[in-house]
Amino acid sequence: MFFGFLEELRGRKVPVGLHEAIALAAALLAGLHDSSLEGFYYVARSLLVHSEVHLDAFDQAFAKHFRGAEDAAVQLTAELLEWLEGARRRARELTPEEAALLGQFDREELERLLRERLAEQRGRHDGGNRWIGTGGTSPFGHSGAPRDGIRIGGAGGNRRAVQVASARLFRDYRADVVLDTRQMTVALRKLRAFAREGAPCELDLEGTIERTAKNAGELEVVTRAPRRPNTRVILMMDVGGSMDPYAELVSRLFSAARKATHFKELRTYYFHNCVYGRVYQDARLKGGVPLRELFAECGKHYKLILAGDALMAPYELLERTDESGWYHPQGVEGLAWLARLAEHFPRSVWLNPEPPGSWGHTTIEVIAGFFPMFPLTLEGLGEAVARLARGAVAGAA
Repeated sequence: MFFGFLEELRGRKVPVGLHEAIALAAALLAGLHDSSLEGFYYVARSLLVHSEVHLDAFDQAFAKHFRGAEDAAVQLTAELLEWLEGARRRARELTPEEAALLGQFDREELERLLRERLAEQRGRHDGGNRWIGTGGTSPFGHSGAPRDGIRIGGAGGNRRAVQVASARLFRDYRADVVLDTRQMTVALRKLRAFAREGAPCELDLEGTIERTAKNAGELEVVTRAPRRPNTRVILMMDVGGSMDPYAELVSRLFSAARKATHFKELRTYYFHNCVYGRVYQDARLKGGVPLRELFAECGKHYKLILAGDALMAPYELLERTDESGWYHPQGVEGLAWLARLAEHFPRSVWLNPEPPGSWGHTTIEVIAGFFPMFPLTLEGLGEAVARLARGAVAGAA
């Protein structure tokens, strides 16, 4: 059953292998599952699921593989309780010597003995001082002599692991749905990179050992600059018009980026439909920063993320503007501005909230020729971040 469950997970593309199987076996051996299917559910989920994308697949696999297991356990428990409640004898009073003998075990010793009895006992037992039963002086059972021990019986819990899994509380974490702020934050964290900057105030242990060895054993301390975040990101967001239905989604992306603590620098700008000579620090598109100034301040090592539906009238891509962003007959076409962005920031991606099936034969297809384009879903954002982290160069038309 254990390996069958792992195969069920692999069949649903949850990446589990030998390492996960060994970790789960060790957890079960240590009793972390509390000898219950519900405990197994939570232990297995914590050890076998490495990404929230696979939480829903785990629940589906668990519900399918273990369906019916808890019903059998409930029936067994009912039979056990029926036996324990049908005590054949009333407890007799213990002599002082017997009471002293029975009180010699602490809680840990009682739990160890209970596990041993459960493994050894093969049938019902009433009375006596050893087996799990009723009406006796054993520290385990029901309706026996009053003493310190472990009572078997009483009400069971209401939560059932298969029901918890069947509820599929994590279906919104699937890769084909749009993101919430937390998921975006987790995805953007993969962009982090570090560099050693500042005064050499951190002990370089490996360097100290090497220099000391070369110095005939005489200690020579080596220090180095501490590692600090070295990721610089520019986020440009389309606002207004056809982007209004996606305003909340883009706001989540903005919030996730602003909350990120692993960027050395984050710049956020706005544009409408296409970038025309300048971008804006205000969503009302007032003032603005000319692209020439942005290029001068931000080198090619910056990572550029553009978010928008890339949908507009075709003529808007050909509209000529100057650096002020206003129309000028001798200005630069929108396509040329996009080409300059893609050339200056080779590490760039475009996140599109529109379904990929609608990208063809529209201005989306044209813009995708300048920037690698990904859907604004959990899977799409993950692929975009991986593209940026690899430092892949975006193509230019």
